[in-house]
Amino acid sequence: MSVIIPAHNEELYIGACLDALLAQDSKAGPVNIVVAANACQDGTVSKVESRVAHARARGWNLTCLSIPEPGKLRALNRAEAILAGEGVRVFLDADVICEPALLGQLRNALHNDRPLYATGTLSVARPQTYATCAYARVWTQLPFVSGGAVGAGLFAVNSAGRKRWGKFPNIISDDTYVRLHFAPDERIEVPARYHWPMVEGINNLIRVRRRQDAGVREISRRWPNLMANEAKALLGPTLLTRIAVGDPVGLGIYLWVHGASRIRSSGREWTRGR
Repeated sequence: MSVIIPAHNEELYIGACLDALLAQDSKAGPVNIVVAANACQDGTVSKVESRVAHARARGWNLTCLSIPEPGKLRALNRAEAILAGEGVRVFLDADVICEPALLGQLRNALHNDRPLYATGTLSVARPQTYATCAYARVWTQLPFVSGGAVGAGLFAVNSAGRKRWGKFPNIISDDTYVRLHFAPDERIEVPARYHWPMVEGINNLIRVRRRQDAGVREISRRWPNLMANEAKALLGPTLLTRIAVGDPVGLGIYLWVHGASRIRSSGREWTRGR
């Protein structure tokens, strides 16, 4: 199993991310971690290097690539270029915290000759602002998120699954691009959770939502055949009514962000979630 972590100025987050990986249970097996530090101007690289000995003591390998050029997709391609052989590949954002059973469950789920995609059960890290807390309460109830193997911040494929695409193209949404290479019955969500931080504040929520929508439009335009794998469940009237009655403020904020994000189109560049 290889874990690839693109990182751009992640000094405040990469340490906790790596510590959670190094605390995985024994079912994780041998793991090769590659951090692709791209255009970092902070202490990201030193944070990674300080954990190399810990990884080695566990029998794992931890490598830090210091890439001068910025760009998440370039970083992913550079990291994959140094990996030898095949095996499970996990693509992880540097600010995500994995619970101890996650890598082992991903390894088990992807132990198959059939092309497969897997992710953990997404848990939004505790928000710091009222708006994000309210938005997250509604977002996590959407059918696409609850049980939809959404893969935001963490997704994995087996060897057969990785052959579905070549190098990562220069796109906005790498997670959507990979997920849509797999039909719904090829996507697995394992029970172990991972904690994914949601951007804070109304304006940032709108900005990121625009970027996410632009990413889907880009894929739809460039690879229309992939959209047949979307199979996104709609928010039905029963669930909508339940949310409206139980959390009217949360629903109001969610709908405000949803509507405001469509007023002005986003650019095509990748935008970080923080």
